[in-house]
Order: sequence, then C-alpha cells, then structure tokens
Amino acid sequence: MKPLPDWQTLTPIERNAAYNNGLHVGLEFAQKKRDEWAAASDILRRQRPQHLDLAYGPRERTRWDLYPAADPSAPCLVHIHGGYWQRGSKKAFACLAEGVFAHGWSAALPGYTLAPEANLSQIADEIRAALDWFAANRKQHGIAGPVILTGWSAGGHLVSMFADHPAVSAAHAISGIYDLGHLRDSPHVNDVMKFTDEELQALSPLRLKPASKRLDISYGSAELPHMIASSRDYHAYRASRHLPGDLIPVANANHMTVLDELRKPDGQLTRAVLRLAGEL
Repeated sequence: MKPLPDWQTLTPIERNAAYNNGLHVGLEFAQKKRDEWAAASDILRRQRPQHLDLAYGPRERTRWDLYPAADPSAPCLVHIHGGYWQRGSKKAFACLAEGVFAHGWSAALPGYTLAPEANLSQIADEIRAALDWFAANRKQHGIAGPVILTGWSAGGHLVSMFADHPAVSAAHAISGIYDLGHLRDSPHVNDVMKFTDEELQALSPLRLKPASKRLDISYGSAELPHMIASSRDYHAYRASRHLPGDLIPVANANHMTVLDELRKPDGQLTRAVLRLAGEL
C-alpha cells in the first residue's frame, strides 16, 4: 500500500470520504449485508430464546443476549456490534455466533444505547457496566468458560477500550478506529457523535495506555486505506510496548465482508478466535 497523506492534511471532504465505509462498499451492498445478517440473526434468536434481553442497566438497549453451550465450561465469544456508535443492535448481529457454535462454544452479545441518545462517554460506561454484569451473572446462565471479547468497527474500538476488563480473557478487534481525532471533521460520524476534546483524549486507544492482555487486530485488505492504517497503527503502538497480539489482514475482504470470516465455522477470524482460547 502506498504511503498515505497525514489525515490532518486532508480537506474535510477528503477526510469524510476516508472513513465512509458505506460509500466505499456501496450503500446498496451495505444494506444487503445488514439485511442478510438481520434475517439470519432473527432465525437464531427464535431457535435459542431462553436467555434473551437480560437487563444490565435501566435503558431500553442495556440488555444482554446469552447463548450458553451444552458445556458450561466451554469458551464464550462476546461480541460488541458496530455501526459507528449510531446504528445496529445485538439482535441484528447474533448470527456472528454461528461460527463458534459449530465448535461447541457459548456466545453473548451486549446492547448499548446509540447516539445521539447517548454520547460516546455514556456508551463506554454502558459497556463497562455490561461486562461487570456479565462477570457477576454469567455462571447462573450456564456460561463459565474463558471469555474472548470481539467487536467490529465501532465495536472494535470498544473492544480495544475494554480488553483488560476482569471478565475478559483475551480479545480481538475487527476493523476499528483507534484515534477518534480522525473522525472529528467527518460529518457522517461527528454530526451525530459530536465528540468533545475530552472524549478525543479519554476514548482514543492510540492516546491511552493499552490493555496488557492479548489483543489481536484484524482488517480487510480491500477496506479504505485509512481504515487499514488505523488497525496497523494500533497494532504497531501495542507492539512497541511489547504487548501480545497478532495483526491479521483478511485478503480481499471489505468492511462488510470481513465479518463473513467470523460467521463461518472455518472462517479466518473464527480460527483466530479459536486460537486465542487455545493459548490461554
């Protein structure tokens, strides 16, 4: 990949395009993938309805969906959904657990309040509260094994913020943004998020002490160049501090199709998650 211009030198129009994943893959294609995930997730939730919408907080979206395995000691995939903190839901991404279900794992997905109803500081507080609740209550729902925390896009950012939570054994961030300053002048994100200077500093993983636990970082090789650079930069930032974790490019995957490799039982990201559990 050719060297990129510093994001700070981009015009507002260029900066907006640099992180607009929907436009890059095509809005119609992006919607088709979201519809595909939602339909498959609806089927899965109807097949496994016993532990859905468990409240960890007082708001409508502060709920967990849990999918315990037959063996309570099996590893558990916890996945934080994406959507630039403005879209998506735990219900629409349940199908991403299909890959690990084939290997006898449990899975769990937390919801969180979306912007503009909540700002990113409040969203981060909710994810922390969700993981606290999960640590205290998961065993009574049949989930006692090691927890691998994953997340995609906005969820990848949140994974990097909470990989060191006591409930988490190891983590894998997929196609995230790790310096929020890059999005400050991107209207498709910040017109809704309205990041403050304090949030840019306190919630940008590239500006913080990174988690000491193992954190793999993956991205699609067909993603936007600045999105790819975000993952590479954060991996390099962690590697410079001798922290564990692989950088995993998924060949020819874009920002949407990269998730196919987590959903498939033999997908590249499913295999990476299985390796994380095997190395604990």
